[in-house]
Amino acid sequence: MPNIRVAEVLCINGSVLIVFYTPGQCWQFRIISRTGGIFGEQKLYYSPAAALRTGLEWLKDEL
Repeated sequence: MPNIRVAEVLCINGSVLIVFYTPGQCWQFRIISRTGGIFGEQKLYYSPAAALRTGLEWLKDEL
């Protein structure tokens, strides 16, 4: 099992934003919606701040 590192877990308006790192996949984010859907993309980010920024933008568009 790869070493997965979680940098941020935020709950905003009922949705959960998770920023995480996996070797070979760099930093990514996923959003778990209020209804249980999981959203994100396979785009790689080279810092947790960049993944967080993009994840927050996704959440902003959902509100």
